[in-house]
Amino acid sequence: MKSLGVHIDPETLRLALTHRSYSYENDGIPTNERLEFLGDSVLGYAVTDHLFRSYPELSEGDLAKLRSALVSTRALARVARDHGVGPHISLGTGELRTGGQDKDSILADTMEALIGAAYLSTSFETGRRLVLRLVLPLLDDDQAMSAGKDWKTTIQEIAADRELGDIRYVMEDSGPDHDKTFTATLTIGGVAYSSGTGKSKKEAEREAARLTAATLTAGEADRGAFDAVLGR
Repeated sequence: MKSLGVHIDPETLRLALTHRSYSYENDGIPTNERLEFLGDSVLGYAVTDHLFRSYPELSEGDLAKLRSALVSTRALARVARDHGVGPHISLGTGELRTGGQDKDSILADTMEALIGAAYLSTSFETGRRLVLRLVLPLLDDDQAMSAGKDWKTTIQEIAADRELGDIRYVMEDSGPDHDKTFTATLTIGGVAYSSGTGKSKKEAEREAARLTAATLTAGEADRGAFDAVLGR
């Protein structure tokens, strides 16, 4: 794909973009799952090696937190969206009908398959450089780097510590049944704070919790995305 800035053999690219749902409807043709397995290893090594060499002051635990954020499903899905991967994925009719081209899990898996495909079509070094070019910008992205943080638990801890009262998520939805968007408004002690949206109730609640945590800690020292991942 031109947007990735690396050559991938056409047949390998086709395979990388073939989801299992498409295979089920087309005589069981090969899927991208083996390439996904390979790409996951290339991704993990490239990110681990970079973090180890770039942050000698960090402990094993802190390095693990950063790596987890950079290779998370949410982070990889964001990379895939930024590079327009979704419309190119071959999906079955069921997945197409339910918005599979924009599902985090499908986008992230396909991104790993593309990394594996790039490695096979070029070299490990090219694959490594592709990984770093794709994911390192996420270090400066607060939302991406906080992908693995349990914001609902964070809100519970803040509310309990400050004795703010009971926590409640007020849910609304919009759109057709096969493509709903959910909006959750977080209230604490009867006071409405932030609202979050997502393609699932869980995602909407998590986003509302993240935004509310930012509001409640706005007066504290600015930690930045990097320190947020490390829990500082």
